[in-house]
Amino acid sequence: MEKVNTRLLLAAAALGTLLTGCSGTSSLPQATTRPSLTTDVNDYKYLIGPGDNVSIFVWRNPEISGSFVVRPDGKVTTALVEDLDVSGRTPTMLAREIEEKLSTYINNPRVTVSVNGFSGPLSEQVRVIGEATNPTAINYTEHMTLLDLMIAVGGLTEFADGNDAKLIRVVDGRQSTYKIAIDDLIRDGDISKNVDMLPGDIVIIPEAWF
Repeated sequence: MEKVNTRLLLAAAALGTLLTGCSGTSSLPQATTRPSLTTDVNDYKYLIGPGDNVSIFVWRNPEISGSFVVRPDGKVTTALVEDLDVSGRTPTMLAREIEEKLSTYINNPRVTVSVNGFSGPLSEQVRVIGEATNPTAINYTEHMTLLDLMIAVGGLTEFADGNDAKLIRVVDGRQSTYKIAIDDLIRDGDISKNVDMLPGDIVIIPEAWF
């Protein structure tokens, strides 16, 4: 009987320790900041991402040329190079990297890369959250402005406080926050409040307090 009680006490102590450990909470690290190669609205660089269809043409080597869909892990597998990391590169950057890898097998390879079915990395999309009619993530296009973005998400809801909206942008590798006046732009027609967007921008629209 004494042995049974000892076992029960040990089991209870172990259970208590487990519950104590589970009851504690810890903070997750902040999401990784991924700077875009595009920092100037007049010099947009499209980056390849998962879901893109990439055509790789190797001059005088049609047997190793082809069209490939970028996997969710950002890689493709070609005839001579397995698990080629393509996400986050421009087509020109990727072509030069493939040439370097193929030089092991081919003398002086010449590679051209083109992209179809554009998706791009998630970190390059422009995201709108909060009191937009259709909050969503949108693929960035050259010379996109805040007005273009608001048209794409259907404008503001009736409960939105558009003039207290925030734009979060990665500048020099760090996230910076800017105030934007969406109410003035789309409800009052003040076009001076229109601003250029960049890949990776996040627009947060809060609810108004009545």
